Amino acid sequence: MADAFVVCRRPEFVVWASTKTDAEDAFFVADLGEVQRQFVQWTQLLPRVQPFFAVKCNPDPLVVKLMARLGAGFDCASKAELQQVLDEGIGAHNIIYAHPCKPASHVRFAKANGVEMMTFDNADELVKIQQLYPGAKAVLRILTDDSGSLCQLGLKFGAAPDTTLALLRTAQQLGVNVIGVSFHVGSGSQSESAFNDAVLRARRVFDQASVLGMHLTVLDVGGGFPGRGDQSGLDFPTVAAVLGDALEQHFPPSEYAHVRVIAEPGRYFVASAFTLAVNVVARRCIDCADTPAFMYYVNDGVYGSFNCIMFDHQHPTPRVLTRHGRLVDRPELPEPAVFESSIWGPTCDSIDCIVGSGKLPELQVGDWLTFDTMGAYTICAASRFNGFKISDVIYVDTEGALF
Repeated sequence: MADAFVVCRRPEFVVWASTKTDAEDAFFVADLGEVQRQFVQWTQLLPRVQPFFAVKCNPDPLVVKLMARLGAGFDCASKAELQQVLDEGIGAHNIIYAHPCKPASHVRFAKANGVEMMTFDNADELVKIQQLYPGAKAVLRILTDDSGSLCQLGLKFGAAPDTTLALLRTAQQLGVNVIGVSFHVGSGSQSESAFNDAVLRARRVFDQASVLGMHLTVLDVGGGFPGRGDQSGLDFPTVAAVLGDALEQHFPPSEYAHVRVIAEPGRYFVASAFTLAVNVVARRCIDCADTPAFMYYVNDGVYGSFNCIMFDHQHPTPRVLTRHGRLVDRPELPEPAVFESSIWGPTCDSIDCIVGSGKLPELQVGDWLTFDTMGAYTICAASRFNGFKISDVIYVDTEGALF
């Protein structure tokens, strides 16, 4: 497995892939084998928790197809995501409509297709569910301490601890079937202890429900799981150990064997599976006669795949793939001089900056750069601003996972 991972990252591999697209177009190389390796690791370290892949993170059709084949469930947040997953033949029992504030038409679509499990975090949403889908299986999303995450989802969603009992009572009065509790410690969580605190909060809501005579059977531990090489500094084995211990303490299998534990990982599966290659389409030399500095313009940017800089608080790191048309990973080549450099996207907007300052060897128009761990929250939010295309994806499968 490790050798296959290295092969997928070799510059020669990306150069080979570049022959499959237009000569200068930016492109992704997606290794489906890496997605499978991440799935295997999940089942080894969190065997009690069924992953429901967060489609929003990367709705790539082959990724979704592979996750379905591996036996994952799916976390969907809209009608379109539900439709994509249903089209893959996924059973409704393996789908959670994980959006606490849903459009009425999307709720009707879920009902028409038998997707029963859906989240809520307020009384108005309970009324909506009761009116539009009285047979739904509701999951109460609670507020957790996500102060240590890059994207604090608690600013928008989650029932505060002092409201959960009243919401459970409201559900009873409306006749809405509450089957479980969910939470999310925040996207890009930087604290593994957040999972322990969140599981404890969920247990308290289970206890409240029990007092009311409600029988909860689902615990959704949400997302926030780091991928390989995650910039948060966390690693998945550490997080899995903390979460596993928390589940053992607060939901011991001897007492909670009836509870289905699920999660909503996204970046964990796909971040390290996608590498982006960009072409230097123009350059500008500053103070060339004195201390040269360079501005490089490449053919993907923050309006495209690098929207993760704006929306996901990421800091992509470039690697030089080719310099003067030659691969740079040859050990016999001398180390080149490096210069102050910045990297810019292709649009006319000055906000389209990928790397504001860094050291790179002098590059020429036509040279290539690569960026690793670009599979999460990149393509899914890319636009065609200024008429520039969204980067294509070239697939490989180093584990024979799908091909």
